[in-house]
Order: sequence, then structure tokens, then C-alpha cells
Amino acid sequence: MKGGSLRLRLLAGTLAWVVVAIALAAWGLRSLFQEHITQQLQAQLVMQLDHLSAAVDWEPGGKVSVGPMAADARLDQPLSGLYWQVDELGAAARAGVARSRSLWDQVLQLPPASAGYPAQGYRVLRLHDAQGHALLAVARVVELPEDEAPSLRLVVAADTALVAEPIQRFTRLLLMALGLLAAGLALAVVLQLQLALRPLALLRRRLAAVRGGKATRLEGNFPQELQPLVGEFNHVLAENAAMVEQARAQAGNLAHAVHTPLTVLANAAAQEQGALAQLVREQVDSARRQVDYHLARARAAAAVRATGLATPVLAPLQALLRTMARLHAARALAFELAPDAADAAFRGEEQDLYELLGNLIDNAGKWARARVRVDVRRDGDRLCFTVDDDGPGIAPAERERMFERGVQLDERRPGSGLGLDIVRTLAETYGGSIEALESPLGGLRMRLCLPAA
Repeated sequence: MKGGSLRLRLLAGTLAWVVVAIALAAWGLRSLFQEHITQQLQAQLVMQLDHLSAAVDWEPGGKVSVGPMAADARLDQPLSGLYWQVDELGAAARAGVARSRSLWDQVLQLPPASAGYPAQGYRVLRLHDAQGHALLAVARVVELPEDEAPSLRLVVAADTALVAEPIQRFTRLLLMALGLLAAGLALAVVLQLQLALRPLALLRRRLAAVRGGKATRLEGNFPQELQPLVGEFNHVLAENAAMVEQARAQAGNLAHAVHTPLTVLANAAAQEQGALAQLVREQVDSARRQVDYHLARARAAAAVRATGLATPVLAPLQALLRTMARLHAARALAFELAPDAADAAFRGEEQDLYELLGNLIDNAGKWARARVRVDVRRDGDRLCFTVDDDGPGIAPAERERMFERGVQLDERRPGSGLGLDIVRTLAETYGGSIEALESPLGGLRMRLCLPAA
């Protein structure tokens, strides 16, 4: 089976086997009881046949007589279901020359005697009476000592309804008992599955904690069968963390190695005048921006593959707002954090969060007249940040173009034109999004959505 619930598959398979086992048990027990009841009835018929054999006699004048037999009231009650009959065999065969009062005016129709009867014992027959009722019968052929006496066939028969009634009663009781047994077994199966699958639920919760950044490895008391899986998963987590840390270190080393010669070139060009020095300064600035851009992408891509990352957002936001207030102190801008901002965590690197929000808040500060407000809300499994300013805003037709690399909508404002492009790249790398909207403060609203821890 592919997919589906392991619990349901185990439950369905076990319950199906329980139902099959109970059904087979019911059929087997009923068959055994039916056989037992039939054997008991047959034994009673044989006993009556023995009594009939002892009571039958041949009277002078060619008449069969039956003396007193062991008392059984059913033999004297018409159509009671228990009968006996004596047939004459031979050339002048006659059926029912003597019969019990319970037969009333009926005569049992038996197969021809030529079918053969054992010399000792009896033969079991299946008959039907005049009303069509099925009968179980035992018969034997006896030879009387009188010379002129013909061979006689003695038959004792009973209606199979005498067997059916106790079988039906037993079947009802059996079904009730087996039904209770099946219910008990089903409850036991459900409880057993609950206990057996509980460690898997614990494993799922521990994995969710790792994915949400609340733990760095799987911890807990797991059964022996799950310990190898837990150990292997913890090993993978450790290797993944080591790879991310190594990638982060390599990115830092590369940034340091590249920035050093760029700084030397920038310093040398700053001491010179002329077209060549100006060209070197421009290319150094471009190279620095490119290095920062691609290192940010590489760092974010490594963080996305990492597990256990969780960065609280309020502390970085408050630190950034204090920094921006000092940076724009000359314009006396007010940088505010919404009083009901959500105290949540971002599933990513703290440095990337600073990079994303720092760019947005700095851009808002460049355009704001007097006020910048930052808020954060949780939206399902995402965190949505809004950065509002009371500046002139941006026309809807220009809001998408502002995210293109190198685009500055107002060349008079300081900036490289790479900030918003880096923000969009980092956001999309994390599986988030960013969009420009109209702000309730009158200027521009930047809405950034990132995965929540």
C-alpha cells in the first residue's frame, strides 16, 4: 500500500483478521455442536430401535405384533416428530404393517431393502414425512425365529426440527458471546495501536521542535526499534549544522579576503585625481556592492537548508530603530515600533534579519518627513513586517521597478540602488515575499513576509 495512514492500515488489517478468526470460530463451533446434537439424537434413535427389536413378534396367522416398549410419550402423540414403523420384506412386501401412534395415518416411505443393511448394527437414513419434514432415521433388518415369519425392517425416525431448535438457541448464545469477544479484541487492538504508535507521535513532536528552531537535536526516551532512526537523524542534523557553519565561515573569509584589496585600491584611488582614479573608485564601489549582494544570497541559501534556526524579532527591531534614530538625528525623525507588535521568532539567521529590516527602515528614513513606524504580525506560519513612512510616497506604476537592481527613483537621495534588490533576493530565498503598498501615514508601506519559527 502506498500512502495512507499507518494506524489505519494496521487497524484495518488486525480487525479484518479478528473478524475472519471469529467467523471461522463461529462456524467451527456451530458445526461441532450440530454434529454433537445429531449424534445424541442418533444415539436415542438407536436405543429406541433396540427396544423395538426386542418388542417385535410374529403371531400365528401371519400378523406382526409389537409388545410394550420403554415409555416415551412422544411415540403416542400424533405427529410429535418421533416415530417407529415395521415393514415386511420379501415377495409380499408391505410397508407399515405396524407403526407408532405418533405416525397417525402416515406411512414412512423408505428406499428398497435391496440397498443393503449390515448384519449387525443399523443403517442411518435421511427421509421425509408426508408433510415434507426432514427426518433422521435408523433402520435394521431382523429375522424372526418362526419358520413362516418374513424378514422385517424396523425403522425409528425423528424430525430434524428436534435438532434445529437447540442448534438455533446455541447459535444465538454463541453469536452473543463471540460478539462480545470481538468487541473486546477490537478495543484491545485499538489500545495496543495507541501504545505502539505513541513513540511515533513523540518523534513527530520532536521533529517539529527541531524544524521550528526550539531544539537542535532529537531528545526523548524512544523504544529500542526507533533508537537507530533517532541516532541517524541526529547525526544528519549535526552534519548539516557543521556544513552551514563551515559555509558561513567560508563566506566571512571570502568577504574579508576580497574587501581588503578593494579597500587598498579605494584608498589609493582616493589620493589621486583624474579620470583613472575616478574609474577605479567607481569600479571598487561596484565590486563591493556585488560582493555584499552575492555573499548575502549564499548565506541565506545556507540558512534555509539549516534546521533549528529561530531569531526573536523584537530585540533586533528595537536595536535597528535606535540605530536609525541616531543615523537620521539631523532630521529629528521619529522611529516607532507599534505597541502591539508580535513577540515572535524568524526562522533564519539574525544577520539576514538585520540586513532585511535595516535596508527597509533606512530607505523609509531617507524619504520620511517626520515619522517612520514599524510593526510585525503573525500570519499563519509567516511573519509579516510593515515599515510605514509619511513621505511623498511612490506612484503605483513605479513600485515594481524600484526593486530592480541599480534603480534609484530619485538620484538626489543617497544610495547605491542595491538595497531593495538584496531585500527581495533574501526574502525569496527564505520563501518569503516583499511588496510596496500605500501607507496609512500618507507615504509608502513596505510589507515583508518571512517564515516564522
